[in-house]
Amino acid sequence: MVIRHPKRDPEGTRRRILEAATEEFARGGFAGARVDRIANGAEANERMLYYYFGNKESLFRAVLEHAYLQLVEAERSLELDALTPEDAMRALVAFIWQYYTDHPELITLVNSENLHQARHLKGSTIVHELLSPTVQIIAGILRRGEAAGVFRTGIDAMQMYISIASLGYFHLSNRHTLSTVLGIEITAPEMLKAHLQHNTELVMRFLRA
Repeated sequence: MVIRHPKRDPEGTRRRILEAATEEFARGGFAGARVDRIANGAEANERMLYYYFGNKESLFRAVLEHAYLQLVEAERSLELDALTPEDAMRALVAFIWQYYTDHPELITLVNSENLHQARHLKGSTIVHELLSPTVQIIAGILRRGEAAGVFRTGIDAMQMYISIASLGYFHLSNRHTLSTVLGIEITAPEMLKAHLQHNTELVMRFLRA
């Protein structure tokens, strides 16, 4: 009688651990996350988790890297050159807003990492791959807008990126406290739509020549 052992799937195991870790770290932050819950969620044992990722800190770093790489990949897929400068900027504002809305785990992971003063990201060996291309994208849109006479001159692309990201990030990262103190549900569909329109108008009025 031939005994068949389950086929090993190291990539699948690693992926399941990473997915379970993302959920656990997003829920409890680095400090609140528990390795045993991650292992259970990945249908693996803790030994396998340590085998693939070394320790909790290395696993959190891998989760952060994965989250940033996904964002960078999405940013690089943007095709804005065929749009007018105004429409390109509107599309970029909408993209950043929608990405944050669709990936709330990114917000909680970044919040947790900021509590640790980016200690884990600073230790990343692929940090150069995590650099956002959006500053360069904005710089190109600004140049086109200036040349067309529709955007004013002298706008710093990096500062513009920080402002656009902040407009989307704050609304969602503080959704629970804002909803409580304002007495409204700010993540209701109509509120999300209204806030995106508000953000877009703020940016376009600032850019206008």
